[in-house]
Amino acid sequence: MSFDFNEIVTSLVRTLGTYGLRILAALALFFIGRKVLKTFIKGIKSFMVKKGVDQTLISFLGNLSYWALMAFLLITAVGIMGIQTSSLVAALGAAGLAVGLALQGSLSNFAAGVLIIIFRPFKVGDFIEAGGSSGTVKEITILTTVMTMIDNKKVIMPNSKIMDGTIVNYSANPTRRIDMVFGVSHGSDLDHVIRVLQSLIDDDERILKDPAPLVAVLSHGESSINLTVRVWVESPNVLKVNFDMQKKVKERFDQEGITIPFPQRTVRLMKE
Repeated sequence: MSFDFNEIVTSLVRTLGTYGLRILAALALFFIGRKVLKTFIKGIKSFMVKKGVDQTLISFLGNLSYWALMAFLLITAVGIMGIQTSSLVAALGAAGLAVGLALQGSLSNFAAGVLIIIFRPFKVGDFIEAGGSSGTVKEITILTTVMTMIDNKKVIMPNSKIMDGTIVNYSANPTRRIDMVFGVSHGSDLDHVIRVLQSLIDDDERILKDPAPLVAVLSHGESSINLTVRVWVESPNVLKVNFDMQKKVKERFDQEGITIPFPQRTVRLMKE
């Protein structure tokens, strides 16, 4: 068998001329497109920063957009080289489905993290109650939320557990109401007790005047007349005001001779 060297060279040159240009065009599209994408994503992030968007959301949306556009750019570059992209897309889809089935739990946390970042039911620094735990939010990631408990324990909670239940955000509003109940004996002068409680409220500058505080008789208990005290304070002062008022009321009641009764029961013995 004889080989025509000139024919082989001619065929090789023709092949390189056909596919070489396609490869060069694909490489040029990929590298130039990647530069354009980086510039585009950087501009989008800068725009969101100026609009005051949360940094976690900026990072998430920026990375998601970049990799989605990079996948589209890569498929386009492969298509320019003459390779059928339909089979590649199908393979990527199958691989994505397999990964999704294997990572169902992580994907639910991922979806919940996206919802937290977008709708922002809480932010870093808020004191919340969620998923059976209460604490200050220290970090929000795409899969978990990190909280510090009151006793300084660190809790790392899956986002899906947070979004599946009720979220109580104690820091969402600038002011909060404190409800306190104080019991006095049935023989107490209620008007005098109300004046004493009102004077304690007036002396505390942390208690807001608007909305106005409320002191009223709440109920008749078995051993005491129960009065409710409802005051509004700035959210950071809730615990301090509550603790201070409990102490001040006891001390002032002792000074005024107001009795805080113990539970009592009257027993009558019947003689047949």
